[in-house]
Amino acid sequence: MSEADNSTPAAGAFKPKKSVALSGVTAGNTALCTVGKTGNDLHYRGYDILDIASTCEFEEIAYLLVHEKLPTQAELTAYKTRLKALRGLPANVKAALEWIPAAAHPMDVMRTGVSVLGTVLPEKDDHNLPGARDIADKLMASLGSMLLYWYHYSHNGKRIEVETDDDSIGGHFLHLLHGVEPSKSWVEAMHTSLNL
Repeated sequence: MSEADNSTPAAGAFKPKKSVALSGVTAGNTALCTVGKTGNDLHYRGYDILDIASTCEFEEIAYLLVHEKLPTQAELTAYKTRLKALRGLPANVKAALEWIPAAAHPMDVMRTGVSVLGTVLPEKDDHNLPGARDIADKLMASLGSMLLYWYHYSHNGKRIEVETDDDSIGGHFLHLLHGVEPSKSWVEAMHTSLNL
């Protein structure tokens, strides 16, 4: 670091202030996660994110959030198989994604894709727990497909196949992004990113 980088700000220069207006204010109550309970920490259903972010696959964390516990190996295998089967996109969703311009923000693309998916595969009115879990699973499985279908179509004019043999959401995303099966280290990095 140079001395210039270490210097104090000039008189009258802008100094950002830490906002404390919402310190200690509860934004909502949830069993899913706690933020800042004992400082700068994050917990998912009681598990410290630092303990699980780089050691768990994304599907394990997704299972924890949706089913309220970490899965056994058999449950994880079955869950990954279930999510893999839900990656596809209905033709109407693909058609809607093709209308979104390349300059659109990815969050807007996913919001629009989810809205169209909700009209093509409507939810039941009762919102029971199994139904809510089904919705969460479909969204987790298909959001990457939506985003990358739009990306390849809007940027390259290519209609890609969104179903792959990758056994994880992270691997599936990277495979669709690059068009080739990703390395194990890339998939592990993607899991950590998704977990955080």
